[in-house]
Amino acid sequence: MTAGRVYVIGAGLAGLSAAVNLVGHGARVTLIEGANQAGGRCRSYFDAALDQVIDNGNHLVLSGNAAVHRYVHRIGAHAQLTGPRHARFAFFDAATGARWIIHPNDGPLAWWVLTPSRRVPDTHLGEYLSILRLLGAGADAPVESVLSCSGALWDRLLAPLLLAALNTDPRTASASLAAAVIRQTLFKGGRAYCPRIATPHLADAFVTPALSYLAQHGATVILGKRVRTLRFEDSRVVGVELAGHSIALEPPDRIVLAVPAWVATDLVPQLRAPTAFRAIINGHFAQPAPKGAEPIIGVIGGLAEWIFAFSDRLSVTVSGADRLLDEDRDSLAQRLWADVAAAHNLTGPMPRWQIVKERRATFAATPQEDSRRPGPVTPWGNLILAGDWVQTGLPATIEGALRSGEMAAELSLTAA
Repeated sequence: MTAGRVYVIGAGLAGLSAAVNLVGHGARVTLIEGANQAGGRCRSYFDAALDQVIDNGNHLVLSGNAAVHRYVHRIGAHAQLTGPRHARFAFFDAATGARWIIHPNDGPLAWWVLTPSRRVPDTHLGEYLSILRLLGAGADAPVESVLSCSGALWDRLLAPLLLAALNTDPRTASASLAAAVIRQTLFKGGRAYCPRIATPHLADAFVTPALSYLAQHGATVILGKRVRTLRFEDSRVVGVELAGHSIALEPPDRIVLAVPAWVATDLVPQLRAPTAFRAIINGHFAQPAPKGAEPIIGVIGGLAEWIFAFSDRLSVTVSGADRLLDEDRDSLAQRLWADVAAAHNLTGPMPRWQIVKERRATFAATPQEDSRRPGPVTPWGNLILAGDWVQTGLPATIEGALRSGEMAAELSLTAA
């Protein structure tokens, strides 16, 4: 490893992953974050309206997410990810009241699709085999050019799964990114996609232990200081300008830039990056989960898409939610609560609630935007990019962000 200091700019999950991996390899690290708290779009905070701590959104990871598990093991937070030993997914049809549970088997040979009681109702083997068409899709192909986006399997499994993973209308989304999701889940067997939820909150699994790990390894963490400018000379970054403060870089100092795409393009000349983004809306209700409630319920035919049950709240996620951004928050809460109450057989008035709108939650996972994702290496020898919008082969997910941080750390350890 070269000497010098690595400045990680951005303390979202990609930046935290990079910093954690760097100090784990003995690097001297300074982590700089413009907000007053770390975590980026994966954060927890006290909400006065609910009088409790909530997460900004509901972020699901899976048992087979290798980068996730390397990260939480390194920071000592593996116990904060909880979930069943075997894959199991409950669904509720808000239009008809129908309910079903998908029970994949553990191994990669998916015999569960042959068993009517374990698979999606009213589906047949041919529908499942058609998913194989995704594997040969080109980089410029949308899903609708490869799959028939209709039928019971599409409506009741593939569309909800791909919308959640890609945060983009799955019909127009990138078929190659959809294939990456399928390879990491359905094609690996149920053992790889047992759901895992951060408990009690996102920060407990991904943020607070990481900051403790960094402190224990001598990293410097600066919060509430936004980077305004990077200074370039020849083929290197030679300075970082903060509000009222400048940092001069000397060889072999390096930078991992782990900020959102729209921030990165302001800081780095001629950087090609995604320019279209998609929203996510989350609703949180101060209603303890009913006894024996499914930890996650997929909703078909409603406004809500996924309902998460916690000991002190019920939370809802709506992906690809640009159409809802201008809707009144009270109206959204009423509509989402109707789906929650129906799914959990709840009666009575709507409890205290909070609506969180993430307007630019992820890049739009279309073939066009995927083609704009840069690799981590830049023309400047000491500048590495990280983030879920950087090319990882995955859509903008926690797994992708953490994988990007790992790659950036590895590259910066050997950067000139």
